Amino acid sequence: MSDIPILETDRLILRPHLLSDYADCLALWSAPNTVRFIGGKVQSEQEVWFRLLRYAGMWALLGFGFWVFEEKATGRYVGEGGLLDARRGIAALDGKPEIGWVLTPDAGGKGYATEAVRAVTRWADSVLKVPVTACIIEPENVASIGVAAKCGYAEASRAQRGDTNFIVYERMRVS
Repeated sequence: MSDIPILETDRLILRPHLLSDYADCLALWSAPNTVRFIGGKVQSEQEVWFRLLRYAGMWALLGFGFWVFEEKATGRYVGEGGLLDARRGIAALDGKPEIGWVLTPDAGGKGYATEAVRAVTRWADSVLKVPVTACIIEPENVASIGVAAKCGYAEASRAQRGDTNFIVYERMRVS
């Protein structure tokens, strides 16, 4: 995991996941409010364990992945996010790294998501140099739609997976 960059913002450190983050990840992903717009189902201990392993695997195989969002002032875990290739079967995402983010319930509303997403997109623009990144957001998730807009994402299309409708947002690389 030594090749995973550490990114810093004014208030956050974006760092690789560690095994010691498991308890924080479990608390995050087993909270109904967290998953309300991300699949709607709380995750079991095993699902969160596999999520943590998947994070390491993305970096090893793809050269990008998710970071822990850590509050600089306190060292507290406040969420996670980054880039992924989820192979969701949504044509609008094919060939585009997908950005995602999630905050602990008590970290919401402080601008942390916007700060972190901006750091991730700056890194993607300068290191990955892909022409476009994308994200999917449920139409009812007003907070994430606001984050996407502040970070340069614009609605590109609409998609559906199972019973869930999504708005697909795209952001062109800034050189």
